[in-house]
Order: sequence, then C-alpha cells, then structure tokens
Amino acid sequence: MKFNESFIPGLGNSAAVQSIVKAKAEQVAAAARASAPVDTGDYRDSIHVEVVHTPFRVVAKVVADSDHAMLVESKHGTLSRALRAAGNG
Repeated sequence: MKFNESFIPGLGNSAAVQSIVKAKAEQVAAAARASAPVDTGDYRDSIHVEVVHTPFRVVAKVVADSDHAMLVESKHGTLSRALRAAGNG
C-alpha cells in the first residue's frame, strides 16, 4: 500500500473543510458576543474569528482583543463557556 502524502494537506486546507471550520467558529463567536458582559461594549465588539492556515489544516480561533479582554475573560469565562456550549470544550 502506498500512502498519498499530498492528500491530507489538501483535504485539511480544502475549501469545504475551511467553510465548516469557520462556520463553527462563527457560531462560538456569536454565542460569546451574546453572553458577553457589557459595560462599554468594547469587549463584546472585539470578539471575532481569525483563520490560520497551517501546512496540514486550517484553524479558526475565536479571539477577544480589546485592551481589557484578559481581565474580562478571567472574571467571566465568556469564550470558555461559548466553546463548551458549542460542544467543543
């Protein structure tokens, strides 16, 4: 048996897989924004999806990058809860 070494990188970075991964991350981001604590709205509004391509797959990260995101996340766990609610954590 000969393994087709080019198949896996092609599959992991295919448009179909990229679409599925990004859609799931967008669901998590939407849940995080919906449950985010709001004082000024900066934290909630900073929640977004970043897509990164590696040699073998595409990765989508849900990120909150306001200046105080780490503080809010440490107190409320908004991103953690959204990820668990989506069945991924």
